[in-house]
Amino acid sequence: MTPSPRFFISRHGETVFNAAGRLQGDQVHTPLTRAGFAQADAMGAGLKAWLDAHPGDGAPLTLWASPYGRALQTLAVVAEHLGADWHAARTDPRLREIGVGAWSGWSYDEVAADGGPLVDPATGLFNHAAPGGEWYDAIAARLADWLAGTVHEPGDRLIVMHGVSARVLRGLMTGLPIDAALGAGVAPSIPQGSMVMIQDGVETLVHLGDGPSPA
Repeated sequence: MTPSPRFFISRHGETVFNAAGRLQGDQVHTPLTRAGFAQADAMGAGLKAWLDAHPGDGAPLTLWASPYGRALQTLAVVAEHLGADWHAARTDPRLREIGVGAWSGWSYDEVAADGGPLVDPATGLFNHAAPGGEWYDAIAARLADWLAGTVHEPGDRLIVMHGVSARVLRGLMTGLPIDAALGAGVAPSIPQGSMVMIQDGVETLVHLGDGPSPA
């Protein structure tokens, strides 16, 4: 019997916006810092070691990423550890980060001055939507659409995405109950540079990063 596909879902490394405390959301180009590259390097080494110990069926990973530069930079470093072809990676805008609308590029302090504190310290989640931005139900809808459109593709997948959107995808794939206030099931936060594996609805930590960014 062919084993179920494994989904390796990772959060990109620290960016210049993360380091400066700015919302990047749908900012396309926010490059990694040196710390971000180090996190990607550690994540690649961690995944290589994990796959050596758990090789699966031996088929190559399909590489997926958000189309944003920070995800693609992270994927390039991880792919190098695996000897995988970064140019074969597939991008999809449905894997992008939460849209922050009018607040794109703002600092968290500027957002707080405009509409009150944005992040719930207990969950690391936004407690209100940005003007013209997204909410968690909209993220869940586009990610569910991506899953439905690719579910029949064979083999394991490596997916590099973002803090908030990765939490929503993990919630979808592990069957978390829908939070009435969020409109989606949202998994717990993992630090930047972290990776989990989900197979048959069960999540396993592959690598724990050291990034401090909250979402």
